Parts: sequence; structure tokens; C-alpha cells
Amino acid sequence: MSLSATLLSDDRRSAVVADLGAVVEAEVKDKKGISGAAIKTGFAAARKVSPGLTDRALNRMLPDFAAALDPFWADFTSAGGGDFGSYLSGRKAEVSAALLAVTDKRVEGSSREAIKKAYRGMRGKAEDNVQAALPRLGAALQRHAG
Repeated sequence: MSLSATLLSDDRRSAVVADLGAVVEAEVKDKKGISGAAIKTGFAAARKVSPGLTDRALNRMLPDFAAALDPFWADFTSAGGGDFGSYLSGRKAEVSAALLAVTDKRVEGSSREAIKKAYRGMRGKAEDNVQAALPRLGAALQRHAG
């Protein structure tokens, strides 16, 4: 069974979204320096304005993210498994490009200029942030797919 079929099943999807929300929160919490402060401030402001935003966004984007990860999961399982987070980290450039292609496409299709502007401002550091999150992301996904 594909990763996306497993993660999107009715009996798992809400738990997957909750765990991915925890991954996002942990990643934001771990950010350091000036850019980390900016991320933390922006994240807190977004949550204050729109409680539940992270879970809603994850739920909406999960099918596309899971589909982007399907080939990596297939390769991982055919190679014998192990630690999916380490596997993803070992292919960080490919994996982050696949995941960011999902968000790039979503933003490109948005009619909301404020979202496009905010995303363009963050996009430069997005690759580093996604790559840093891969161990946690892989572990969370493996708990549900394994």
C-alpha cells in the first residue's frame, strides 16, 4: 500500500494531522537567532488570528504532501526500511524540493496577494527549514505507516 493511501485512510488521517502539527510546533520552537525569532513571532500571530490554522492547512495539504513522498516511501520500504527520518535526511535536497513544489503550486494558485507576498518573503529559507524537519517528519510518518 502506498504511503498516501495509508496516511489518508479514514482511521488514521486525523492522528496523522495531529502528529504533523506537533512536528511543526516542535520545529518552530527549536528555531534560533533572528530568523528563528521572526518565525516564532509570525507563527504565534497566525495562531492568534486563526486558531487551528496549522491543522486545517495540514489536513488540506496532506494528500499532496503524501503523494510527493510516495516515491521516497516506496524506495525506503523496498530497500528494507529502517529509520524513515534518516532516509529522508539522506536525500534532503530531493525531498525538500518535492515538498516545496507542493507549497509553491498552492501559493501560485492562490488569489490572495497577502499570502503570496508572505510566502515569497519566507521561501528563501524554506528549504533549510524543511530539511531540518525531515528527521521528525519521517519519524511521525513512519509511526502511522509502519
